[in-house]
Amino acid sequence: MQEALGDLLYAPWIYVLIALSVLLDVFLPLLPSGVLVAAAAAAAGTAAGLPSEAPLPTTCALVVCAASASLLGDLLVYALARHGSVRLGRAVARSRRLSSAQERLGHVPARGIGPLVVLARFAPAGRSVMGLAAGAARLRTREFLPWSALAGLVWAVYGVGVGYLGGQWTGAAWLGTALSVPALLGAGFLAARLVRRGRTRGAS
Repeated sequence: MQEALGDLLYAPWIYVLIALSVLLDVFLPLLPSGVLVAAAAAAAGTAAGLPSEAPLPTTCALVVCAASASLLGDLLVYALARHGSVRLGRAVARSRRLSSAQERLGHVPARGIGPLVVLARFAPAGRSVMGLAAGAARLRTREFLPWSALAGLVWAVYGVGVGYLGGQWTGAAWLGTALSVPALLGAGFLAARLVRRGRTRGAS
């Protein structure tokens, strides 16, 4: 069973599937990209004790794959909002969540965007809100890109880390994945609360 999971993990298509899932969930936030990343990492964790496998390079490849796809998705939605159609701009203006984020981003030089982008990456639909709002606010690319890259890297390391440790601890990929889901949901809940608290303080 573990050998079969290891073979699946090492197959090139698993990285393509992860990249597409992470890339597209900025447009469709309901896609379980975090769970997919954790599941692949859990499979790597179960293969850690097999002499024929080398899980460490695999987990590093998962981090690079997920972080790169996350950054690309952020830049795509940012570019669409910055150079997009009038219809997209109106949609941003009608959205209470996007309007709130856009207002906060108007004070980037004074307050800094970094912590907000990193936190929002863990919150449900947070990366979509931040990317659209940053583009609509005409935030410069050099101010958005480094923090988006850091956010994607931190998120990928966390997702791969909890999945890998869960798989290594339980010895079963499915059980390691199941244990990683509460960790992913908990991080999202905490991030959402911190983002809301930051906005509340900024408005006071």
